[in-house]
Amino acid sequence: MYLQVEEIEPANAQNGVGRRVRLLTKGWLPYKLRWDLVVLDSAYPHGITIAAMGDFEGTGIWTFRQDADVVDISYDWKVRATKPLLRHLSFLLRPIFEANHRWAMTQGEDSLVLELARRRATSDVQRREVPPPPGPTTLAGVALLGAAAAGVGGVAYLIYRSRRRSG
Repeated sequence: MYLQVEEIEPANAQNGVGRRVRLLTKGWLPYKLRWDLVVLDSAYPHGITIAAMGDFEGTGIWTFRQDADVVDISYDWKVRATKPLLRHLSFLLRPIFEANHRWAMTQGEDSLVLELARRRATSDVQRREVPPPPGPTTLAGVALLGAAAAGVGGVAYLIYRSRRRSG
């Protein structure tokens, strides 16, 4: 999901506020998103607020709540697409974009679980036993887009044919 992550500006406070990170992200669809995140506020250890700018814009608020031995995490992510592909085709391909997003979030969750296991390891041997995060994929998205295009083309052809016959 994260193909490239680069810190553009370090935090201007100990709590991380002001940190700017440039990201290149990708789901299984054949397009990439380029965007920056900036830490707007930190209420360590209870949460953090970020702003997104680039191929999508908006804010995200992470909230952490201790519940016995676990931490409940909620993320309120309110963004809008600015990338022309997403903005102009979302009315038609929304279900595909949503499936791509769910897939990416699952990959992110799986990667977070692995990173937490790596950080909790008490030895180098345990750390090495944690598998690497899942890598990017491309073929599934191409196949799905091809199927969607064929479906849309098929429906358009049937509409055209039915209008031609009735006219």
